[in-house]
Amino acid sequence: MSEQEKPYTARPYLVEVKDIWPFVDRYRNQFVPMVLTGTLASIIDSIYPLFNRYALDHFIALKTLDTLGLMLVLYFALLAFQVVMNYMTIIYTFRLEMSIDRDLRNASFNHLQELSFGYFNQNNVGYIHARVMSDTARIGELFSWYAMSLIWDGSYVVFIIAIMCMVNLKLALLILLLIPIEVLLIWIFQKKLVLLNRKIREINSMITSRFNEGITGIRSIKSMVIEERMKGEFGEETERMRKTSVGAQHYSAALMAIVIFVGAMALSIVLWRGGSLTMERAMQIGTLSVFMSYALSMMMPISNIVQSISGMIGIHVNVERFNKLMAATSDVQDRQEIIAMYGDTFHPKKENWEPLEGDITFEDVSFKYPDGEEMVLEHFNLHVPKGENVAIVGETGAGKSTLINLVCRFYEPTSGRVLIDGKDARDRSQLWLHSNIGYVLQTPHLFSGTVRDNLRYGNPNATDEEIWHALELVDARDVVENMEHGLDAQVGEGGDLLSTGQKQLLSFARALLADPKILVLDEATSSIDTQTEKAIQDAIAYMIKDRTSFVVAHRLSTIVGADVILVVKDGKIVERGKHKELMAQKGYYYDLYTRQFAELSTKQAQATSA
Repeated sequence: MSEQEKPYTARPYLVEVKDIWPFVDRYRNQFVPMVLTGTLASIIDSIYPLFNRYALDHFIALKTLDTLGLMLVLYFALLAFQVVMNYMTIIYTFRLEMSIDRDLRNASFNHLQELSFGYFNQNNVGYIHARVMSDTARIGELFSWYAMSLIWDGSYVVFIIAIMCMVNLKLALLILLLIPIEVLLIWIFQKKLVLLNRKIREINSMITSRFNEGITGIRSIKSMVIEERMKGEFGEETERMRKTSVGAQHYSAALMAIVIFVGAMALSIVLWRGGSLTMERAMQIGTLSVFMSYALSMMMPISNIVQSISGMIGIHVNVERFNKLMAATSDVQDRQEIIAMYGDTFHPKKENWEPLEGDITFEDVSFKYPDGEEMVLEHFNLHVPKGENVAIVGETGAGKSTLINLVCRFYEPTSGRVLIDGKDARDRSQLWLHSNIGYVLQTPHLFSGTVRDNLRYGNPNATDEEIWHALELVDARDVVENMEHGLDAQVGEGGDLLSTGQKQLLSFARALLADPKILVLDEATSSIDTQTEKAIQDAIAYMIKDRTSFVVAHRLSTIVGADVILVVKDGKIVERGKHKELMAQKGYYYDLYTRQFAELSTKQAQATSA
């Protein structure tokens, strides 16, 4: 059953958070100091108005400067202490955020490395990218800045309410009556704001996707002359972003206005009631000053608390999506006893790996893709002795890669077995098998870095001499020598600084350096020009010597010497045999070969006449 066939059931928020709590709990030594320093800083914030009270009631009212020096020393000592607490709080909070982000991203990326092809076939790159980057960032904010906001603002509000109640309970209660009104109004506006912000993130994902298509697909865009269409589609998304963002800003402005209004109301109450008490000498001017400061300053923290709680609720979807990714299981998994014996992807036990010879047997194999309904193979049997060369041919989209996917164990047979050296492939580890396979794709992929770096992916311990020898064998030595920096030349993202032919030549050299027991060439010569093809064929002949090899071929002239040719049509193997045998049958392979030969002859004639 595929990853998509195992739906993830949404759960309560606290249950979702419980699953990711281990990523937070391991940083308790940062979380606890963050809480402590943040609380101390907010307490000091709440104390400052008491200095004003003392100054008004003592220095001004009594017209004396006694204890001024002591008060200044205490004031600046608290100020210095608060600066330190603020600094430490920010550092602890930022470290906590970055540490959680790093661990979540590493965990999700490593988990993705262990998933089978089925997951990536059914989930696009943009979706996966958002899970690994955006969702983890939001979760990091949840346990750092959102938590810090609740701690800081919450402790500040609690302490100033306590101080007001101790100083004058009746006046404090009058001010506190406004808090439920503010909370209710903010909650109403914040709910709408959360929905708008969620929509903004969705639109931003669409913009990112459009931008990615506009860059990666630039050749197709220019060749089809659809720049105007791409401009229009991108413009529509950015306009949606503008309108939605402006709408969200209206609600943000309304929230700020509510906070200011309620703060003004609190100040009015203080001036009305407190002023009367002061005039009646029932309250000192310093106490009135304290209430005025608290009335103005407490409404914004209350607003922050409501917005933080709302934001934390909004992050539920990010937590859920991350857990959904981590809950995805691979179609292809090693059993626990196999992992115990051979290790897993990141902890291999190579000392237990048996040598791979390359004898492969398909034993009554039937197969359909996880997202498919029809069988691609039914009761298929094939024995490929060690060192034999198997060619797989057929028209584009015929299903030629199915056998390759099963040999490489990218997918498991629906029924039947694939035997490697007489043993079920499922009785050994995936990493053991993949470490013995050299795979050259139709569309070669290089990693950002130098030529040397990319070739050493085939063999990390390869010397420069071995690298040059491999390049020479695939007729790529001149290509690299002509680069300005040789082996140190940068290949660009995905190898974009090189031509497709150059990338393919380097991928051949990389496969050679790996010295695999099983070699897979998936239409690997389709990107090579005719002049280079002869040299590549010589290299292929060298590469497949003493190796079991599978060659998926578009150019049938390249596989006439194969030990066995499998002919695929509509996902089924319709013919098998050597080249001469298939030509003598005058069946589907004969039609493919003669048609391609005729097309090639026509092109050569046209080129000669031109």
